[in-house]
Amino acid sequence: METTKRFLPVAREGWPFIIPGIVIFFICLLMCNAFLSILFGIVTLSVALFFRDPNRKTLQDEHIILSPADGRILEIPQTKKTENGTTPTQQISIFMSVLNCHINRIPLSGRVTKSEYNPGKFLPAFREKASLLNEQNTIYISKGNMEVGIRQIAGLIARRIVCRAMPGNHVKQGDRFGLIRFGSRVDVLLPPNVEILAKPGQKVKAGLSIIARIKK
Repeated sequence: METTKRFLPVAREGWPFIIPGIVIFFICLLMCNAFLSILFGIVTLSVALFFRDPNRKTLQDEHIILSPADGRILEIPQTKKTENGTTPTQQISIFMSVLNCHINRIPLSGRVTKSEYNPGKFLPAFREKASLLNEQNTIYISKGNMEVGIRQIAGLIARRIVCRAMPGNHVKQGDRFGLIRFGSRVDVLLPPNVEILAKPGQKVKAGLSIIARIKK
């Protein structure tokens, strides 16, 4: 996880894609090939924009839960089954298009109790079945007697989930903890003592948008 500001606001996972693009761009310039120079310039810039990692002054409030991802609220189903056979959960699903910033942030301060990775399919991330069938990684954050899950889900184009939060880590609201490459989805699993404030169709930003409030 990373909390420090960056001189270049680009996630480190993006450099293996960006640097070769820059090299090819300059080679094309030296060869005086205008078409390829423009093509690789546009491609490299697009990749850099995808991996952008802007510095954000996130909110700090122990009674709220922030969005872990930039994107659009897909659905807020009423979940009746139990998560891990213990606590009933509510769920907020956030879809990230390739145009969204893909850095994921911690929604509330606490301690990471467990991390679960499940291989799976690569269905389009906006489909409801993606939460059950797609490749995914879920971390659970404990705060007092409450546990919140953040599930990173791969999509049709997304083929790699990056999660730096490990069991035992103490995490702070707004911390960067990972990303998903090239279009994806994040589900937030909430206990019943949390009031959901987000609405389907609403656009949210990681570390800035309030999606739920802990009932007192």
